[in-house]
Amino acid sequence: MANIDRKNVERIIQAVGGKDNIEAATHCVTRLRFALVDESKVDSKALDENDLVKGQFSTQGQFQVVIGPGLVDQVYDEMLKITGGARASKDDVKTLASKKQNPLQRAIKTLADIFIPILPAIVMAGLLLGINNILTGPDIFYAGQSLIEVHPQWADVASIINLIASTAFAFLPVLIGWSAVRQFGGSPLLGIVLGLILVNPDLMSAYQYADAKLAGTVPVWNLFGLDVEKIGYQGQVLPVLVSAYLLAKIESFLNKRVHDSIKLLVVAPVALLVTGFLAFIVVGPITFAIGNVLTSGLVSIFDSFAALGGLIYGGLYSLLVITGMHHTFLAVDIQLIGSQGGTFLWPMLALANIAQGAAALAMMFVAREQKAKGLAVTSSISAFLGVTEPAIFGVNVRHRYPFIFGMIGSGIAGVILAINNVLASSIGVGGIPGFLSIFPNQWGIFFLGMAIVLVVPFAGTLLYGKYRMSKTGLAVNAEAEEPKKEAVQPQSEVQANSGKLPIDIAAPLSGEIVSLSEVPDPAFAEKQMGQGIAIVPSEGKVFAPFDGTVAHLIKSKHALILTDTNGIQILIHVGINTVSLKGEGFTAHVETGASITKGQLLLEFDMERIEQAGLPVITPVIVPDGQDVIEQVKEYEGPAVHSDTTVLQVTLR
Repeated sequence: MANIDRKNVERIIQAVGGKDNIEAATHCVTRLRFALVDESKVDSKALDENDLVKGQFSTQGQFQVVIGPGLVDQVYDEMLKITGGARASKDDVKTLASKKQNPLQRAIKTLADIFIPILPAIVMAGLLLGINNILTGPDIFYAGQSLIEVHPQWADVASIINLIASTAFAFLPVLIGWSAVRQFGGSPLLGIVLGLILVNPDLMSAYQYADAKLAGTVPVWNLFGLDVEKIGYQGQVLPVLVSAYLLAKIESFLNKRVHDSIKLLVVAPVALLVTGFLAFIVVGPITFAIGNVLTSGLVSIFDSFAALGGLIYGGLYSLLVITGMHHTFLAVDIQLIGSQGGTFLWPMLALANIAQGAAALAMMFVAREQKAKGLAVTSSISAFLGVTEPAIFGVNVRHRYPFIFGMIGSGIAGVILAINNVLASSIGVGGIPGFLSIFPNQWGIFFLGMAIVLVVPFAGTLLYGKYRMSKTGLAVNAEAEEPKKEAVQPQSEVQANSGKLPIDIAAPLSGEIVSLSEVPDPAFAEKQMGQGIAIVPSEGKVFAPFDGTVAHLIKSKHALILTDTNGIQILIHVGINTVSLKGEGFTAHVETGASITKGQLLLEFDMERIEQAGLPVITPVIVPDGQDVIEQVKEYEGPAVHSDTTVLQVTLR
């Protein structure tokens, strides 16, 4: 490993505003991560002129300086020697950086962090409830009758499906309690108990509360003359969120003050007792009322201005995906289902997914370059199944007009759904399977909306794209928007003319090869560390692409630096921001310094766990800059089979 110039490290410190401007600093496999007091003090020009710096950017309150794999460790160590600062963990920097975000950004991030981990359970419940709707809904298979009425032998099957499906919604406060208390810094187990307390069978169900209130039969506790309604909070979001926050803070307060010898006897019982009383006496009644007012207000807006509401939410939902704000509407959907029996937002979400997929699919007929065509097809299929990020970020936003036509189509469909009050009984998978969540008697309107979001974005994108091509004479594809890569001579010609030997590097993962520009991280997308490709993996396994050694296995196991027998180094970085998982979901089968052979299994990773954490699984494979033995790198494209498909070709000096 090359020695670093101490003066360049000092220049980095000065360029970020000096040591007094650094609240905390850490590093990952490629970059320095700073929590700065004032980012306006950063001298971007000085960083660009620094030989150690490959790039720089700010995201989510962190200022990141790209150094490159291997070298970043030395730079970080030298920086600490110069500043006298203490080592900080990534969580320390993340916590400090989050304070730089405005309150809205922090609230959105917190809600996303709470609801994303429980989303698989909710989606599962939604799909099963959709199947139950098909079995029990009239006029689907038989006029005026349901399938189980005509074939009663299916009644118990439907009953069991309904029991399994409705459990996640019936015990929703338990799921939210677990995730929220964990997010707020408390014990997840206590969060589970809190959720169970709020839906205890001894309480009147929240679903029965309205009728009991009208009849005057709501049960109460009498606490020294104070009547407290004895009701549960099934299907409610706000009561458990606020209660979980209080529980986590009370637990933290007690943990700091109670002696270790009696913590087990004091902390959990006192925290749950205090939170429980507050939940039933104060938090529950107030937040229950607030939740009902908010949902009633939202419902009244759509009742009074249905077309406008449908146009705005349906048309702009894809913009919410770009900003990340769409996660906040999960709580709104759940609240609507719990209090109103159905949500009018989810149907529009499902059609917005399809609209972006249709626009992306049209790009297959507009683009001429095979890689762009392949990406358009695969990302559109993903969107049709409810996952729009590949279509939005990989295709539509890059070309702009497909994204706009997608919003136009979903806006028109949103108007039709809103004025017909199309409702979903549950939250399931978006996209085409989303019809399973819709009440069966409204399938006709929903399918009309589906036809609109298939035809309008597809036709608009296709026609405008062809018009644009005929006008400019250029294909609208990725190469038209990116700098042209330097042409690479065929291997035989290179050897005949110059004697330089190209080395083929095989795919370390199976999946689809895409451009680095599609990686949602500037350090990789802008090639700040070096050339390479990215692979969207089809399985959670990393294999050796050549014979050589493991130069470095990152402590959190999400990245490897490998060296082949010619001295070529490559970086394999599984997922984006997966360092935050701290090794959870990763299993390494090699250690730093180990010899490897081509095709050997090096690493396994849980794709589902990464996606549950809201992180992309796309995996960059980089040839880091600064390798004197390398003259040229050629990048390949298309489907990849590990240890077989060539993804990079490196020409040695």
